[in-house]
Amino acid sequence: MRSRSARPGRQNDAVTDANPLGRWEPASPTEVRGLLESVDAPWWVAGGHAIEFAAGAAFREHGDVDVLLLRRDQLAVQHALPTWEWWAADPPGTLRAWAPGEILPPEVHDIWCRPGPDRPWSFQFMLDETEGDEWVSRRDRRIRRPIPGLGRVNGDGVPYLVPEIQLFYKSFGLRPKDEQDFTAVLPVLTAEQRHWLHDALLLARGRHPWLERLAV
Repeated sequence: MRSRSARPGRQNDAVTDANPLGRWEPASPTEVRGLLESVDAPWWVAGGHAIEFAAGAAFREHGDVDVLLLRRDQLAVQHALPTWEWWAADPPGTLRAWAPGEILPPEVHDIWCRPGPDRPWSFQFMLDETEGDEWVSRRDRRIRRPIPGLGRVNGDGVPYLVPEIQLFYKSFGLRPKDEQDFTAVLPVLTAEQRHWLHDALLLARGRHPWLERLAV
């Protein structure tokens, strides 16, 4: 779940050099756990790492690390890492500084962060919506799940997004790595997970190449 098409605005010359995005040196999921241990809100490692945790084995390289955070809890991460630098994809397709204490507008879903202006990007937060005690997909508000059912915890204590929800987001891109992730984790999906993803794809997409493979 990510958007790597953003480009920084002109507010900070440190990220407008030869590489306009600045370089990535992603934290490991275990490092993310340590950095966010004081966050008083739920969060989950997402993206390809979440798929690998569900599959039980690493099977591809990762250029970054994504973390799912509920929009309502966005300021909790600023409070946990007050000396870090934060950039928001606002408007989508650009990056601009996220000011301390600022509530981001609803159209902003991506936040990039790093320890300082001359440091590489460490990880990216993906903001998702809620309604009451339910997670609500920003792709289709009809797709919902009770918040406690969004994640699991791996053997190292890292919370991660359940694979069926991560695959739902990946289904909109269908990049080679999305197909690779789907193929790798499909054998370990339970019947309940397959049914959920099948029904979510059918509702949100109507037709999708994964539907037949999800049939139980």
